[in-house]
Amino acid sequence: MLLLSDATVMVQNGNGAGWFRLMSDSTGGYTNGIWTNDIPAMAFPRKFYSSDILPDGRVFVAGGEHPNAPNNQQQTNAQVFNPLTTNWTVTADAGGVNFSDSESVILPNGNVLVHPVSSGTNNPNVTMIYNPGLDSWTVGPTKIYAQTEESWVKLPDESILTIGRGTTNSERYIPSLNLWIKDADVPVKVYTNFETGAAFLLPNGRAFFLGATGHTALYTATGTTNMGSWAAGPDIPDGHVADDVPAAMMVNGRILCAVGGYPLNGGTTGEVWFCEYDYSVGSIGAFALTRSPTNSAIGASFHSASYNLSMLDLPDGTVLMSLGASSGQLYVYQPDTSPLTYGKPTIDSVSWNQDGSLHLTGKLFNGISEGSAFGDDAQEASNYPIVRLTDVAGNVTYARTFNWSSTSVMTSNKVVTTEATLPASIHDAPGKYSLAVIANGVASDPATFYGPVWVDFNFSFPIENGTFSFPYSTLAEGTNAVPSAGTIALNAGIQPSDSTETLTISKPMTIISVYGPSTIGH
Repeated sequence: MLLLSDATVMVQNGNGAGWFRLMSDSTGGYTNGIWTNDIPAMAFPRKFYSSDILPDGRVFVAGGEHPNAPNNQQQTNAQVFNPLTTNWTVTADAGGVNFSDSESVILPNGNVLVHPVSSGTNNPNVTMIYNPGLDSWTVGPTKIYAQTEESWVKLPDESILTIGRGTTNSERYIPSLNLWIKDADVPVKVYTNFETGAAFLLPNGRAFFLGATGHTALYTATGTTNMGSWAAGPDIPDGHVADDVPAAMMVNGRILCAVGGYPLNGGTTGEVWFCEYDYSVGSIGAFALTRSPTNSAIGASFHSASYNLSMLDLPDGTVLMSLGASSGQLYVYQPDTSPLTYGKPTIDSVSWNQDGSLHLTGKLFNGISEGSAFGDDAQEASNYPIVRLTDVAGNVTYARTFNWSSTSVMTSNKVVTTEATLPASIHDAPGKYSLAVIANGVASDPATFYGPVWVDFNFSFPIENGTFSFPYSTLAEGTNAVPSAGTIALNAGIQPSDSTETLTISKPMTIISVYGPSTIGH
């Protein structure tokens, strides 16, 4: 499952090539959302593959361990989906590299770092870097330790932390150096049968790794290229393990974990339990069992193969869980405590671009973690801004964000930006809204926002109401109709867009010219 930047959810149809789309309801929630099938199929069926939302809002996928396409073509194939055109395009050839259940992450410059697993080269630890702007692949730096079945964590210094497959050795990728460096050894084993669990950046700045052995580990970074330090975390309760199984950081900072009964090579079968890890308890945090999707009793099990499950942080602050190929049923988990203030985005300014989109500046638009995680073969990060608009009646609409200035996490007081395309219902007509920026389900304080009053100096029609379809034809009409601190949008799509009006403006407002220049008062 992938959260698009317009707050709709792409959900893969089993292990196939097709997708469904889940849209929120009028409250901004998803339990009563709307399903559509307007997303076309990929070139090949895929299961266990890389997946990322690019900074321009497109979707990147690469490879797939299963099912086998003719000549395993899905393993050498990467594609990009454009939500605006609803088209998939095949990327440039990666030079014969085979992508299987590969890990991937968005780098600070917007490129995608992928470790192929089945590299198809003489170097089994090779990595690849995809440039979405140029549609090109380059060979990345070689990892120190064996790859495959790893979990990666993006740290506040933008480095990427991982533990080598089947080892207690850790390493980090340093984007500024384009280099993997050795880090400190882990005090406990998290791998068994070459599998492990998900990993997260916690609100306290430590990295947390769930293990297929039932052990967990905590990492404290130095913020430099110097080695950090590791400590053993609490064991998963009741002898359960995190073997090829998802987890998600909730808005309260706790980790919702699915755990199995015993480790296998590739997840557990039979029963799955659910628990929450609370990082704030004691010095290493603590687990507590919680409910399963179909049983209200604490600690009750749920029957499913763990590797089929996936989780996704939703903009409404809940966690969506899918049973994957085994079922068409999805579930929503509601945290029982309030969102962390520490993870709350802030809006500094909202202004208009010349094309009628918005430019937003603020802080923590990317949140304090990447959101949900599976690990080696399902990246479902949501550390990017979602823009929510609520009208005076409480109806919720989401804008589409793109060209985020940052995909880093825990950026503190660093000013970040995003562009946002308004839905037609808001772009085309006046109205008052509360606008919030959301990162991993945590919403900012709302800012008051007004849909524009439209003026077109070339419009000539008996009906004028200030909408995009029936704009006012004079600026005076627009200034009379616009609320204090509202916006007048001059539609300059037909040139020249000129007015000889001269008038005194006596209330605060913003006047923009869209689709071309306008001249007033000459």
